[in-house]
Amino acid sequence: MGSARGEAGSPAAVPPCRDDGGKSTSTPVTLVGRLTPSAARSRYRFSPHAPTPTVPPSPSERLRELGINLPAPPRPAGTYSPVVLVDRQAWVSGQIVTEAGVVVHPGSVDRDVPADTARELAKRASLQGVSALAAALGSIDRVRRFIRVTVFVASSPGFFRQHEVANGATEILTQIWGEEGRPARAAVGVAGLPLNAPVEVDLLAATD
Repeated sequence: MGSARGEAGSPAAVPPCRDDGGKSTSTPVTLVGRLTPSAARSRYRFSPHAPTPTVPPSPSERLRELGINLPAPPRPAGTYSPVVLVDRQAWVSGQIVTEAGVVVHPGSVDRDVPADTARELAKRASLQGVSALAAALGSIDRVRRFIRVTVFVASSPGFFRQHEVANGATEILTQIWGEEGRPARAAVGVAGLPLNAPVEVDLLAATD
């Protein structure tokens, strides 16, 4: 049989095939020759308009974007460690906000400390816990996600907005870590806290 390939590698038509009954089929078959080198290059050429995958900023980069400077790592005021690392988990001791060793805005929330002020203190306590993590891990970029946050609120009788105060502690974590900063949470009203602090926050985080 002669070759089915046309001149210069162009496709060549093949005569109709016959079925078992000896009748011609109505669909012709076309054999396609190889792509020329220039056509192959055109087919697989990289497009400059192809989308480039975006990499989310690291937690430390997010801190810079938000203009946040972490406070100094807390020093233990008793027989305990600021952070305990176990099985890729970091347990952060309870954090209360102090300045020069003195509690900021002491007293009970609602009676002595407005709820909005307590919410800001919860945020500051959470960042203090992040600072403790940075000191223990070497970088906050080693924190993969927050597992649980507990916010204790020294509450006046009849105050039931502990969850609003607790939002200050967890909203800042989501701003830095995104959804990985959204933990399970407990907001607990108590009669009093160490040093007459209005808010105390502890954290549990997963690490690399």
